[in-house]
Amino acid sequence: MQIWVGLGNPGAKYAMHRHNVGFMAVDAIGEVHGFGPWSKKFRSLISEGRVGRHRVLLVRPQTFMNDSGDAVQQALNFYKLDLDALTVFHDELDLGAMKVKVKQGGGTAGHNGLRSIDKALGPDFRRVRIGIGHPGPGLKHLVTPHVLGNYAKSEIEPLSDLLAAVADEAQWLADGDDVRFMSEVARRMHDE
Repeated sequence: MQIWVGLGNPGAKYAMHRHNVGFMAVDAIGEVHGFGPWSKKFRSLISEGRVGRHRVLLVRPQTFMNDSGDAVQQALNFYKLDLDALTVFHDELDLGAMKVKVKQGGGTAGHNGLRSIDKALGPDFRRVRIGIGHPGPGLKHLVTPHVLGNYAKSEIEPLSDLLAAVADEAQWLADGDDVRFMSEVARRMHDE
């Protein structure tokens, strides 16, 4: 069993925020791979299914970003899993928009969801970083409105392409081949 967590904030008013791209990614994975319906458990919405031959539990914490660690810890404890079973999908300010990188462990870069998980469980979990771009150097005052703002109309089609690529290529993540996952998503985005 693997646990794939999408980070975001619950509620319709946050649905299209860049900060909610983690929710969007696990939603796309669940849809493409025919996961079961969402239900409530672990202070989250959860959905179980398979990505290839791997059993995966998708988790969307409903605790708001800064308390995500509790929800994630509950799921890991329930299934008696270690951090090597955990993958967290989240927005990444310091990565170009519509880019995807995977890394094991690391810092939080000011991301409250990662900080909460790190505090609850430690930093040694796999992260699927989904780039939302940065407003630009010297524009620190625009960071919060950018992160907590909706995707622009011009970004919707590339975002849909990116989420489809992440979902379609998720088999590589499930198999533990992060490099192949990143290269296949990048290839798909380049071909679009």
